[in-house]
Amino acid sequence: MVDQSLFDDFDAPGTVSHGLPAEAYIGDDFMRVERDTLFSDNWVFVGYAHQLEHSGDIKPIEVAGLPLFLLRDQQDEIVAFHNVCRHRNLKLVDAEGNCGKLIRCPYHSWSYDLCGALKNAPYFGGAMRELPQDFSFADNGLLPVHCQVWHDWIFVNLSANPGAFDDFLAPLKRQLETVDVTEYLPIAMLDFGEVACNWKLLMENFIEPYHVQFVHNKTTEQPLEDHYTVVDEHCVGSAVELNPEQVASAKVGTLGVTSHYLTLFPNFIMGTYQPDQMGVYLNEPISPGHTRQYRVIYTHKDAHYSDAQVKEMRDLWHKVHLEDHEMCVRMQQGRHSPLSAQGGWLSPCWENSVRKFQELIADAIRPQLK
Repeated sequence: MVDQSLFDDFDAPGTVSHGLPAEAYIGDDFMRVERDTLFSDNWVFVGYAHQLEHSGDIKPIEVAGLPLFLLRDQQDEIVAFHNVCRHRNLKLVDAEGNCGKLIRCPYHSWSYDLCGALKNAPYFGGAMRELPQDFSFADNGLLPVHCQVWHDWIFVNLSANPGAFDDFLAPLKRQLETVDVTEYLPIAMLDFGEVACNWKLLMENFIEPYHVQFVHNKTTEQPLEDHYTVVDEHCVGSAVELNPEQVASAKVGTLGVTSHYLTLFPNFIMGTYQPDQMGVYLNEPISPGHTRQYRVIYTHKDAHYSDAQVKEMRDLWHKVHLEDHEMCVRMQQGRHSPLSAQGGWLSPCWENSVRKFQELIADAIRPQLK
């Protein structure tokens, strides 16, 4: 059971703040409350548009514990529906692929078009095309979910009255300033499978720069003193500004460029790396202690990288992620210590952006607590 007392230490005044308590990372009840609040009431990042390239391309997903699917329809728009047949509520789509022009239930062959309209319910009223009295196709289509696409990134919102999508994007766009994300094209995906930690630890690790010079001392050259944190409404993260001499002196095979590490609450992550690279992460919560993670690498449309250079890019980011994963897994393990009940401490200088992220978590779930 999760109640308000869980946040007593988190809410305590002081120059140095406690982080979220261990229960926020290991508790089944806490994750259920997250599903019912922040993952049900916000725009949630769920996938990449370039993976749904053709009409009929379809992909099952899960958001807030609910089965959904993404689909590119005949109008070339990406839409989302609850992944449930209206007949006996079987999960319609079990694997990504292409459904053609109809989504057919394998149980009794009820079929829906790419707009979600029910088109066929064979033998439901007796004969092949007979329907029971007072039953209509028009009233029994698939249930849509609010869905928006920003460049290559797909978001859904399960609430009945979602907030304006433009307002959701606004603080991130402010931080991006002159960067036009529509000029960036995907060139590679890294699939890390399941990482043995809570989704919030992966978010927090990206948000704060404090660990970079220690954890990534062999893969990056971005001194801590050149960083600053970002807190702009529900956009939090950090950035580092390097001068031309620092960039020129960076070792080959390391990251040594001006970079911006930005997130949108709850789970969108974007990194920009001057002059022409970008990365976007997808963290999918599976359980309190497991998260599935992907990263897509983008380059500017006018950039030209050889296959060998792309491989070097993939290899670098693979190393960086594994360095982060080791720390996040060990943080997850540490959350089982009684010392973690108070949430540890957050640096008021380098982890104030993490603190803001955690406040957004706490504020989202408080209305559900006693």
